[in-house]
Order: sequence, then C-alpha cells, then structure tokens
Amino acid sequence: MRGEPIIEVDGLVKRYGQLVAVDAVSFVVNEGEIFGLLGPNGAGKTTTISVLSCLTPPTAGTAKIAGLDVTRNSLAARSKIGVVPQEIALYPTLTARDNLVFWGRMYGVPERTLAERIDELLSVVQLAERAGGRIDTFSGGMKRRINIAAGLIHRPDVLFLDEPTVGIDPQTRRSILDLVKDLNASGLTVLYTTHYLEEAEFLCDRVGIMDEGKMLAIGTRAELTTSIGATTSIDVRADGLDDSIVDWLSSLEQVTDVARDGDDLTINTTAEANLLPVIVERLAAGGAKVHSVDVKVPNLESVFLHLTGKSLRDEGDQDAAATKTNALHG
Repeated sequence: MRGEPIIEVDGLVKRYGQLVAVDAVSFVVNEGEIFGLLGPNGAGKTTTISVLSCLTPPTAGTAKIAGLDVTRNSLAARSKIGVVPQEIALYPTLTARDNLVFWGRMYGVPERTLAERIDELLSVVQLAERAGGRIDTFSGGMKRRINIAAGLIHRPDVLFLDEPTVGIDPQTRRSILDLVKDLNASGLTVLYTTHYLEEAEFLCDRVGIMDEGKMLAIGTRAELTTSIGATTSIDVRADGLDDSIVDWLSSLEQVTDVARDGDDLTINTTAEANLLPVIVERLAAGGAKVHSVDVKVPNLESVFLHLTGKSLRDEGDQDAAATKTNALHG
C-alpha cells in the first residue's frame, strides 16, 4: 500500500428489482496504486464503477472519493475522477482533437489551457499525428487510447478503467497496459476492472476478486495465494537421484511436500526463489545430473478456482489467453 485511502467503499449494495448486482462490497484503494477488480462478466465490476462514478446511486452502503461521498457530494466527487467506460464514449464524426475539446469543456477545463492539455495528451497516447483524423477512421485500439485521453483531460486524481482492452489486438493491448503503468508511475491512482487474469497480475498492486456481486478476497498476488495455502511446485528430472535427497528436502522448513518417482522429483515449497539454487547445488554435490527443472508458481487463477470452485477462464478462452500472455511478456 502506498498512500492514504482515496477510494473507500463500505457495504456497497446495488439492486435492480430482485437482482442484486453488488452485494455488500467493501474495499479501499490507496493513493498511487493500481487496484484491480477481477472477475467474470456479470460479477458486479461495472456496476461498482457506475456507483463510484456517480452515475447510479447505491441501494445501500457508502462510497467516497477523496473523502467525498458519491451520493451527497456527487459533483465534487466527480471532479476527482476520470472515467474510461467499456464502450467508446467519443463522437465518431468528430476529429480526435475536437472530441478532446468537447470533453475538456464538459469537465470545465479553462480555455486558456485546454489546447496545451490536448497536445500533451495526444502525445501521451501516441496519437499526435492523428489529431485531425475523424474517430470513425480509427482502429479499435486508437479509439481506446483517445478514450483514455478524454478521461485524463481534467487531470483527475483517480482514473477508472473499465475493461479497456476488450476486443483489441495483442500489440495494442500491450501498448495500453504500458500506458497505464506509465500513468501510474507519474502518480495517478488507477482502478482497473478486467476479467483477464494475466492483466491483473501484470498491472495491479492489489486485486479484489469479485463473483456474483460479492467481493471474495483482496490482496496482492502473494497475499492471495498464501491465504489459500497455495505453494510453488518445482519438478526436477535428474539422473542419480536417491532417497537421501528426499530426506534432506523434507527436513527443510519451507518445503511442504516432496515426492520422488524414479528420475522425477516434485517439491512443493513456499520459497521457490530461495530454494531453487540450493536444490540444484545439492543435487550436483551428490553427483546427480539435472536434465530439466520446471517451476509452477501459483497465480490468481488458482485463487479464483479455490474461492469459487470454477475457472475464471472458460475453455473457449484458452487460445486467446495464451495470446494475451505472449503479448504481455513478449
């Protein structure tokens, strides 16, 4: 956690008739962090953002932005936030610059500084050369970047990004994620919703896991995986293994389980980074020849599966998820 709380949500409820879209959700976002709301479509993420954006009143509970209640002080609270919704909120027949002029005036940016701010933001989103282009001639990724610029036009304290990479190619996705990182490095607090595990792990300082309107868990990846007892698995294939290595590993405090099957050794540990070189050194000292080492680190998918009994990623998303992972780490 970095600074003081800038978003405070306590017991938030939002009902639409009999449907409970947000069910007693509580969380805090601190100044200067990227906080992710992770969950499948229908989890309540967008509804939570809508309440925080002062677009819809809560049924119960409270939400504050920079100490300002979003119901009682909605105008003042709204001035503190920039919102980038899932749907593109731009006028397709206007140019990029004209769209930013419109949003700047809507947010009350002084005319004397508006042109300079627009030039600055077009440079930030790397579209200065397309300032005079009509939005309906832009690619999906370009529209997303102008949408982000519109949300930043009034220099907000917090930026809400609601599924900003849906429906765009991997290269553009990576550019948007890098842009979010850069904005955060400059001091901007970000509330980021996504159903992509890889994005949450890549971007977020802390993550709130949501499903069916409820907040199931909050923390860093390490805190969340530790909370469910998840461990790192190290699989070693080596010639010359014997039971003495199993006995030695079993005696280590950070090792929770060891299994040997011929030339294969599986170690479950809570301290993979520190233990791996020790294992390799011990095997070499004992005369074993290591052929391969495979490390499987617990991730947010493990946490979501543990908490809900289901995978956040359905089978149809597997290929797309692999593409996203390659884009994030390529």
